[in-house]
Amino acid sequence: MRHYLFFLLLLSLGAGPLAGQQPWEEFKSYEGRFRVLSPGVFQQQVDSIETPVGKLAYHVFFYQPAAKDSADNLIYMVSYCDYPDFSLDADSTELLSEFFEATIESAVESVQGELAYASDRPYFDYPGRIWRIDYLNGQAVIKTRALIVGNRYYALQTATLKGHSLNTASDRFMDSFRLLE
Repeated sequence: MRHYLFFLLLLSLGAGPLAGQQPWEEFKSYEGRFRVLSPGVFQQQVDSIETPVGKLAYHVFFYQPAAKDSADNLIYMVSYCDYPDFSLDADSTELLSEFFEATIESAVESVQGELAYASDRPYFDYPGRIWRIDYLNGQAVIKTRALIVGNRYYALQTATLKGHSLNTASDRFMDSFRLLE
């Protein structure tokens, strides 16, 4: 996971002009069992990450607007990772709390940022958290909404310049996330 936050940081540093905003469209991942609205076409990447419970496949879908100067967000990202059975127990509040705390701590460290806030944010009946990290010496922001569904961890993230941190596009993206049956 740390690798992808660094990847997100590197992607957000690019620049370029944008001819016009694209309309938002629905993206579906049947393998990932989710759908979400995006202002552009997602790219996909799968990598292996080493975790305390072994090597896991980390699936990342991201859209990066061509123009950084006028974009609401520099990147939109959905990622998921399947943990071994019974390693994420939705009934164990203590275990989930420790998992989310370790995830947030790792995210803050990976971008050498500062945690602005973190709060419980269930997704329907599934446990979840939201948090914001200020990074690049306070010039940029990463917003994350994470949830656990069975043994799958999902994270939705946007990164933006601090001056654009109150944009509604980030909320629209995160609020549009739905699980597929």
